[in-house]
Amino acid sequence: MAEVQGLYGAFSFPEKLLQKIWLRGDFDGAGALTTDGHQVRVLHPGKWNLLGGPDFLGARLRIGGAGAREITGDIEVHLRAGDWQAHGHARDPAYDHVVLHVVLFPPERDQVTLGADGRVIPVLVLLPLLHRALEEFAGDEAVEALAQRPASRMVEELGPLARPELEALLTRHAEMRWRQKVHFARLRLDRLGWDAACHHAALEILGYRFNRAPMLRVAARWPLAEWGSGAVTADEALAAEVETWSVQGVRPANHPRVRLAQYAAWVRARPDWPTRVRDLARTLPVIELDGAATREVRRVHGFTHLRAVLGESVCADAVGGTRFDNLVCDGLLPLIAAREGGRLAGLWHHWFPGDLPPAITGGLRRLAVFDGRARPACHGAAQGLVGWLIEREAR
Repeated sequence: MAEVQGLYGAFSFPEKLLQKIWLRGDFDGAGALTTDGHQVRVLHPGKWNLLGGPDFLGARLRIGGAGAREITGDIEVHLRAGDWQAHGHARDPAYDHVVLHVVLFPPERDQVTLGADGRVIPVLVLLPLLHRALEEFAGDEAVEALAQRPASRMVEELGPLARPELEALLTRHAEMRWRQKVHFARLRLDRLGWDAACHHAALEILGYRFNRAPMLRVAARWPLAEWGSGAVTADEALAAEVETWSVQGVRPANHPRVRLAQYAAWVRARPDWPTRVRDLARTLPVIELDGAATREVRRVHGFTHLRAVLGESVCADAVGGTRFDNLVCDGLLPLIAAREGGRLAGLWHHWFPGDLPPAITGGLRRLAVFDGRARPACHGAAQGLVGWLIEREAR
């Protein structure tokens, strides 16, 4: 476990999460180089070993430039390169077949990983290759864990609060979540630029929580212009990640084949969609977070009409329903705020909630925060509860 400084204080980053990142390939594989400068191509990450010994068994790699031969062996994952020596792996025969040492943080100068026979084991540092910030990974991991838990405990703890106190708590945490999302969007913009940042964000959100990593690899492999020109098809993109898509337990509407086809239709119809988003940014309403009821805010500012305009203008209605609402709240609004500035927190807060874990929606209904037409579900209250739960887990 590493303690890392985040936007609002320290947070924990467990080694197991780094193992998941390696397994999913949630990093820039094209830029993967060992610490001594050799290219690493991951053909298969190996079988995740949850027992003793190396973390991944039977991985298939190519290390070196063009013509490098394929090697098969084990992978050991650590947060820091020094953990190899600290854990005594060089003296343990179980680690004799490790062919790559994957670490999060760069090793100290001149530090190497040595096997039992004195051979040098290549080291791959993932931190500069990650698709997202560490804090974003940790937050998503916490949400994943929360999605599997019942709502009863949150109701027990928050239920006794008076309504003004509960609403203030949720709003405070929602504002923190909003600022984090804008911060992460700014990092993406700095790295990719506007058009590519929009392209990556859209495919990542269409991947939902099960297929984010392969969607991001698809985004990196085929830029937006190639989708617009028809140089890539949904079937081609699907086939490129055939071994990495997660389809078990995925609803038919979220199947990667369906989502890639939607994106292909979207970009063919609106090849300039990032420019359209930028132009529409000037027309978005400024809504204060002053405690006004979501139902009234939506009526005054015409949210239903605004949603229809955004859906048609940005993506030609190729994406709809709750996934479109996630696109707006997790992708478009944070990117606009990061690039253009402006006060969009109120619009984000009162927007439609999108896809949420049942524990979140169930908990908010039991707390009477969401109550049908009188108190419609909104994105901000849901994100506020997520933020409170993440903070509570950290405590």
